Amino acid sequence: MEIRIRFGVYKGVFNKPAGKTLEWDSFFDMRDTGKGKYSIKDIAKMTKENFRQVIDEFYSRVYYRYYMENGLVGIQMYDPDILAWMGLPPDAGEKEIKTRFRELAKKYHPDAGGDSKKFIELMEKYRRLVEKY
Repeated sequence: MEIRIRFGVYKGVFNKPAGKTLEWDSFFDMRDTGKGKYSIKDIAKMTKENFRQVIDEFYSRVYYRYYMENGLVGIQMYDPDILAWMGLPPDAGEKEIKTRFRELAKKYHPDAGGDSKKFIELMEKYRRLVEKY
């Protein structure tokens, strides 16, 4: 499905263009090699709700890549990697992002006894999220 979404169909065949990587390969590890975010063993142990959340996260990443690769800038979609780093779901909105940013800023701010490196990383990631919109 990712190939169809991102690259379309050519003469009835789904093809991945040379040099392109799939989100699937970095997300799911079906051979238990330790390379994907979720191994087949992890998936087998999940509840139905957890599995649904994983699939939602996967498709959010697929559509995010599609939008970025095709220059669809008007679509308000945030980088799912940064959202995950902040502890937010892939479909988080502007209000949720701002709220979580403020919580993390208080936690990591050096004046409050936080880690200055984490604070700088938070500021950079937040800036990347809000610059596009």
